Amino acid sequence: MQWEDRGQGRFRKNLSGALEYESFVPAPLESISPLELDGSTVNLLSACSRKLGELEGMLRFVPNSDMYLAMYVRKEALLSAQIEGTQCTFDDVLDPGRMELIGREVADVVAYVRATERAVELLDELPLCIRLLKRVHESLLEGARGHERDPGQTRTTQNWIGPAGCTLKDAAFVPPNVEDMVEGLSELERFVNTAEDVDPIVKAALVHYQFETIHPFLDGNGRLGRLLITLSLMNDRVLSGAVFYPSYQLKLNRADYYRQLMDVRYKGTYREWVAFFCKCLLASAEDAVSSLEKLVELRQRNLSAINETMGRSARNGQRLLELLEAGPIVDVNLVADRLEVARTTASNLVNAFAELGILVQRESDRQRYRTFLYEDYLSILRQGSDPL
Repeated sequence: MQWEDRGQGRFRKNLSGALEYESFVPAPLESISPLELDGSTVNLLSACSRKLGELEGMLRFVPNSDMYLAMYVRKEALLSAQIEGTQCTFDDVLDPGRMELIGREVADVVAYVRATERAVELLDELPLCIRLLKRVHESLLEGARGHERDPGQTRTTQNWIGPAGCTLKDAAFVPPNVEDMVEGLSELERFVNTAEDVDPIVKAALVHYQFETIHPFLDGNGRLGRLLITLSLMNDRVLSGAVFYPSYQLKLNRADYYRQLMDVRYKGTYREWVAFFCKCLLASAEDAVSSLEKLVELRQRNLSAINETMGRSARNGQRLLELLEAGPIVDVNLVADRLEVARTTASNLVNAFAELGILVQRESDRQRYRTFLYEDYLSILRQGSDPL
C-alpha cells in the first residue's frame, strides 16, 4: 500500500544489513484530536449515542435483564472470535453437551466471556489502564488459543501481522518495536483517562485503532482490542455494562474493517475510520435494541401461556422459563437438577413446554437422551452469528 504522510505516524528502521526492517510508530492520539467530522458523521454519532441511551434505558426496566445481558456477552464473545476464524456456532457455545466435543473453538469464546466479566469487575477497582488490560488479557488466553504466548504480559520481541506463515520481511504490517510500544501504551493510557473533551464514541474508535496498531501482546490483540471498545464506553459512563455486541457489524464487514484500520496507518484516514466505526456501532446497537424488544415480547407471551394452561404447575413453569433464559438448551436431567425437582416432575414440565411450543426436541425421532431447545429464543439471538 502506498504511504501518504498525513501526520498519522512514521516508520522506524530497525537492525541493519540483511536483518533490517521497518516498524510503524503511530502518532499520539492527542496530536490528531480533536477531529473535524463532516455533517453525515456527526449525524451518525448522534444517532449512535441516542440508540445506546435507548438500550441502557430499556435494560433498567426489563425483567430478567441480567439474563439477556449474559446472552449479549456470549454473542459478542462469539462474534469477536469468528472475526479471527472461529467456526463454532451460538448453539455450540450454549450447549452443555458440546463443550468437550467442540474443544478449542468453544474455549476461545468461553475465555472471552470470562475476560469480559473480569474486566467489568476490575473497572470498579482500577481506571482503564494497561495494568487492567494485562489482567484481562491473562483471562482471555487462559485455556484458549494463544495460552502459551505470555498471557498477561506485553511482548518483549517484535511481532507482525500477515497471512499464516509469513515472515517479518513479507508481513502486511509491522507494529512498533518494543521500545516504541512501551511509549505508545503509556500515551494511550493517558489519552483514555484525560481526553475529556473528545466524544466518548469517537474516543472508543480512536482507542481501538491505536491499540490494534500498537499490537502490544503476542496473541489476543484483536479480541482484547474489540473488548476495549466496550470498556472505553463504560469508562466514559456511556454504558453501565457490556450491554450490546459491537463486533456484530465488524464481523459482517470484516474485510472493510481490516482495510479501514490499514488505511489510517498508511493514509491517515482517521475521519473515515470514525465514520465507519459509528456506522457499525449504530447498526449493532439497533440490532441489540430490536433483539431485546423481541426477547421481552417472547417472555410475556410465554408467561401468559404458562399461567393460563399449566394450573398448579405454573409456578414451576415460570421457574423453568427463567432457567431457559439462562441456558436455552436442556434435557430432563438438567431441569431436574437445576430446579431441584423429581425427574418425573421435570419430565412433565418439559413435555408441557413442548406441547405449548416453547421447547422443541432437537432430534424429533429420538426416544431416549432427548435434548430440547428454546428455539424462538435462540432464533432471536442467533441473528448474524453464523460462522464466516
